[in-house]
Amino acid sequence: MNRWSLATLLALFLVPAPAQPQTDARSAEVRIKAAFVYKFSDFIEWPAGAFAAADSPLTIGVVDADPLADELAQVVVRRTVQGRPVVVRKLKRGTPLAGIHVLFVGGQGGGRLTEVLAGAKGQPTLTVTEADEPAAGSMINFVLVDQKVRFDVALPAAEAGNLKISSRLLAVARKVVAGPS
Repeated sequence: MNRWSLATLLALFLVPAPAQPQTDARSAEVRIKAAFVYKFSDFIEWPAGAFAAADSPLTIGVVDADPLADELAQVVVRRTVQGRPVVVRKLKRGTPLAGIHVLFVGGQGGGRLTEVLAGAKGQPTLTVTEADEPAAGSMINFVLVDQKVRFDVALPAAEAGNLKISSRLLAVARKVVAGPS
């Protein structure tokens, strides 16, 4: 990844959600999160065999967050990640997650979040959530701090999925949860 892309990610990271009416703030938050979800992929190393073929697309699945899926679909048009085209799919809870490389689960958690994340357990799928308290299996969790979109990274969950997260992404995370030494 080049320096411009990292600078872009940092700029998005520092952009506050507007202090305008609630709908405008929520729209800005959705746009920022969609851009992050797309850019996170540049900082992930998937294991051999995570893609069916050398030219297979990177597939981003979105559950319980249709506005984010719609925004993300616009963000990825004619873009690639690590030389692969990007596809966005809206998923329903219970949909098999085979072939999903990035999974965004909307909502504030609870049993539904745990249920969806359980479907990705042990798979090479980057899981991204937006819960107040992230569930087991969430690798990256969005949080709002002073009206800014930030994120935390859980390395044990990524390691369980055999994913490697770049130190450049870890450097801009609000918090990095490491596993036992």
